[in-house]
Formats: sequence, structure tokens, C-alpha cells
Amino acid sequence: MKHGFIKAAAMTPKIKVADPVYNAKEICKGIEEALAKGARLIVFPELCLTGYTCSDLFLQEILLLQAKEALDTVAEATEGSDALVFVGMPLVKDHKLYNVAAVLQNGEILAFIPKRFIPAYAEFYEARHFVPGNTEPEPYIYKEKEIPFGTDILLQVENMPDLVVGCEVCEDIWVPDSPGAAHALAGATVMVNLSASNETIGKDVYREMLVKSASARQITAYIYASAGEGESTQDLVFGGHNIIAENGTILAEAKRFVPENLYADIDIHRLCHERRRMSTYHPETMRRHTVVSVSMEEEETILTRSFSPKPFVPDRQEERDKRCDEILSIQSYGLKKRYEHTGCQSAVIGISGGLDSTLALLVTVRAFDMLGLGRDKIISVTMPCFGTTDRTYDNACRLAKALGTTLQEVDIREAVTVHFRDIGQDMEQHDVTYENGQARERTQVLMDIANQTGGLVIGTGDMSELALGWATYNGDHMSMYGVNAGVPKTLVRHLVRYYADTCGNEELQTLLLDILDTPVSPELLPPVDGVISQKTEDLVGPYELHDFFLYYMLRCGFEPAKVYRVACMAFQDIYDKGVILRWLKIFYQRFFAQQFKRSCLPDGPKVGSVAVSPRGDLRMPSDACAAIWLAQLAEFS
Repeated sequence: MKHGFIKAAAMTPKIKVADPVYNAKEICKGIEEALAKGARLIVFPELCLTGYTCSDLFLQEILLLQAKEALDTVAEATEGSDALVFVGMPLVKDHKLYNVAAVLQNGEILAFIPKRFIPAYAEFYEARHFVPGNTEPEPYIYKEKEIPFGTDILLQVENMPDLVVGCEVCEDIWVPDSPGAAHALAGATVMVNLSASNETIGKDVYREMLVKSASARQITAYIYASAGEGESTQDLVFGGHNIIAENGTILAEAKRFVPENLYADIDIHRLCHERRRMSTYHPETMRRHTVVSVSMEEEETILTRSFSPKPFVPDRQEERDKRCDEILSIQSYGLKKRYEHTGCQSAVIGISGGLDSTLALLVTVRAFDMLGLGRDKIISVTMPCFGTTDRTYDNACRLAKALGTTLQEVDIREAVTVHFRDIGQDMEQHDVTYENGQARERTQVLMDIANQTGGLVIGTGDMSELALGWATYNGDHMSMYGVNAGVPKTLVRHLVRYYADTCGNEELQTLLLDILDTPVSPELLPPVDGVISQKTEDLVGPYELHDFFLYYMLRCGFEPAKVYRVACMAFQDIYDKGVILRWLKIFYQRFFAQQFKRSCLPDGPKVGSVAVSPRGDLRMPSDACAAIWLAQLAEFS
């Protein structure tokens, strides 16, 4: 449970219809397996102690008595464990039969949660045997002990109060007013569903959609355990379609018709962060639910959950291409609107032969094509200075021409030299003044050309640079519209690659591929033997690490120790832990120290779920202190 992780299991034992003794043994085997794998939430299918397909045998008293004895057997199997176990069974109360989930822990029965919605349509005849469960919990006397019985029961872990479990039974998720919605508003962060959902053509897709949707709307984790092998196939077939989801994302899904117990690591802290972030999530202050307090020993969950080293970049090529096209459309439509509103007829963009300015130019070309404006109205300005290499200079010029834009060269060496002489800057002192003087001169050139042509300066800086403050204040930091402001560096590469692959121009494609192969650099220091000497990632760290840190800090609200833990997992074959820790500390130092640059950013389109605009996602004081974030990392040093 450390860092909010808890392992969940959706189990489908092979049963025999109407044989609770056999079924209890199989369930006990399942519990033993799940505990060995570290599961603390273990969910079995609906009516699994007897089988869902007993039909009129549910009216036989001997079956109901055997089900109780089987429950006692399963409860004994949980003794010595603090895992919560959910088992489905029939149970008589006040001379009526209920379809219930029994909740077990450490040899005890904690609650009976009945199914609220009883289907009696199509192939379902449950209303012939069962009645709907009561919402308000009542005491149920079981072996001289009072056990709460009702749908509105939540189980809350004492030493992890954000871990609150609610329960539904099969049909409850299929109805408009599902019990799960009320459970979530009453505080449940995990929903379990004991199900016996039979298979028909296409039903698996619908079932998956329901689970994903429920977990997304409720901002919960959802553990769905369904009946499978062993149920009667007289008229129906059950595929054991187990699913574990978290806030709209499928963490694990079983293949139907293949006996499979399912495991996944749920992140409770991330769910709580999302609820805090969502202003439209309104919990009920007047709870009608009965909360059963349970204890669990805190331990570090052995994670099987994976974390992509590139959270901004989809793994699948098809999905990645779709996202790239969508982002390019968002960027270009945003710029198009700015031109329609201002009436400007030209664009001025500084091109360096690097990735960011290349992407900005591609977006500008796309926007001008939409507007019906000639590409010659795009003024691509190359401004060679002390650090410019032949490779980047040539690529910048070739790119401007290949795209049909107007190329203008302004050599700023002399202007910067005069400026340094005016302020008494030693030309051999290659310090921050030496570097930033060039960046600010370039921005001045662009702004003045924009004034000459009645145009807008298009910003090229990306979101990763803004997060780290890797931009010269009032230099490349400033523009009239920053088209890349919402795009992280790890995604910039894929956008340019996508454009190269889809442009249909072999010459342009070859040029873009060479730009992709060029080291990332601001080129503000003189080259060595004609080769780039100032590589950004040598100075501020690998962008793939910083983008990872940025995503899990801003989007997920992870604490530094948790970011470090998952980063070590994601990059275990790439960086050692000491390297990750070093750059993580630098990330926090720079992120906090450089907020003043983000506080006055130009307009630019948001393209994803993470953004640093002061008018949008990130309202942060410029003088916030990073001390507590850095202090937590000290224990790993």
C-alpha cells in the first residue's frame, strides 16, 4: 500500500453447478494463489459458491444450507490474512432469497451486500428466485453475530482511509442508476463487481465499455470478476471475462474462454488526486452508507504494473499517428484563428535547423494553407551567430525553400558584437550573458521584421523547455503566438517524423529525417571543429526523463518519492538509479525556480492533458519553494 498502490485480483474458479463443497475448495485454492501474488483485494464471481446456473435448485433448502457451510470453509481460508475477499452466494433473509456478495477478512464475515437490480428479461430469470436487496443496511444474525446486510455498505481501511471499497453485483452496473455511483459519491475509491455475465456476439465490447465508463465517471478503480468454466451450458455460455480498470483505463483484461485469474496494481492516490482536480466531482456530505472499518498492514506492493518511459507518446503506431495528426490540427487551427482575428497577412518565424523551429514552421504552413494564404507570406528567418554550424544552417535554408516560404537571412554576429562592446561584455567570456545576448537579439530581429511586414512572430519553444525554464527571458521565451507551448519534447520528434512520413515529398522527407538526427542544441556557444559543442541534454538532462517527471508530477500528482520509484521501473534498462535521482532533483529545482518565465507566456494552444499555461492548467506562484519536494528525495541519496 506504500505510495497508494494496492494489488487487486479478479478470480474465476472452475466450479461444479450445485456443488458448494467442491466450489469452496476451488475458491480456497484461488485465495491461496492470490495471496501468494500479493493481492489485497480479491474478487470472485456472482453466486460462485453454488454456481449461477442452478435455476430452480435455488429453491432447495439443502443447497442454501450447503452454501452457508461452504462460506464458513472459505472464511476459514482467509484466517491470518488481512486481504478483503468478496465471494458470491445465495442467502435467505426474512424468508426471502437474496443474491449477495459476502465480504471476508481474517476468518471473519464483515458484510453481506445484496444485488439491488434483479434482471427478468431475455435469458435472465433471476426474479423467479431472488428479490432486490435493501439499500439501507440492516443487521443480519449469522451464527449469533450481527453482520450488516444491505447495498449501501462501504469498507474503509483504517490506516489508509482513502482506500474505500464499494460493491455491485452484475446487473447493478448495467442500469442507469447504478449503486456504484452512490458508493463513489459517498467516498468509495474502489468498486468491485461480482458478475455472471454470459457471452453473446459483441457483448464483450459492450461489457468492457461499461466498466471503463463506470470507472471514468466515478473516478474509481473497478474490479470486475465474471463466471466462467463450470457453469451450466444448457442454454448459456460464460467466458470468464475479467476486467480491472482505473479511471477509464483498462489495467488488465482476461481473454474469454481461457481460464485466467487477473491481477493489477491499483493506484489509490492517483484516483484521489483526480477527484481533487475535478471541480465537478461533488461528493455527498450526508452519507447514508454504513462504513465498515477494516485494518490492513501497510507494506510495499510488489508492482507488476508497467509505466511507459514515454507517457506522452502512444506505444502503438496507429494510435501514435492518429495523435500526431490531431495535435498538428489543434496547433494549426489555433494559429488559423489568431490570423482570422487579427487580419495579419504574414508570419515571421526564426528557423535554426532544429526540431522545435521545424515543427513550428510545419504548423504555420498548414495554417496558411487552411487560410488560403500564400506560403511566400511566411518569412523564415535564419540568424547565424557564433554557435551556428553548417549542418543546421544548411538544413534551415533548405527547409524554408522546400516548403515554399520566403527565406531571409540576418547575420547577427556584428550586432551582438557591438552590443557586447556597449555593455562591456568580454567576447571570450562564454557565460549566460554571452548566450542570452544572442537569443534576445534574434527575438528583436523577428519582432521588427514582423512590424515591417504586418505579421506575427510565431513562437517555437516547446512545453518541456518551458517546464525547465530552458528559454531566454524576453528572448526565445517571447512571441506573438507559441504554437508548440503544449507539446512536450518527446512528442515533437514524433510529430516531425509523422510529417516526414506523410508529406509525399521525398526531398522534404530526407531533409526532415536529417533534422531529426541532429543533436538538440541552442547553438549559443562556438562549435568545435564545425560540430555542435553545446548539447542541451548534457546540460539539463535527458528530455525523456524530464517529460516523464513532468507528466507524473502535474497530471498524476505523484509525490517525489513515487515519481522516483516509477521512473526507476520505467527506465531500469536505460539509466541507473543514481542518474535518475540526479536529474529528478534538477527537475524540481528548475521547475520551481523558473515559474516566473511561465507566468508571462504568450498565447498558445493546449494539446493534451498536461499544460503549463498560467491562464489554464498551471496556476502557480513564481516564488513557490521547492524545499519539501527536494527534502523527500534526500532519503534516496
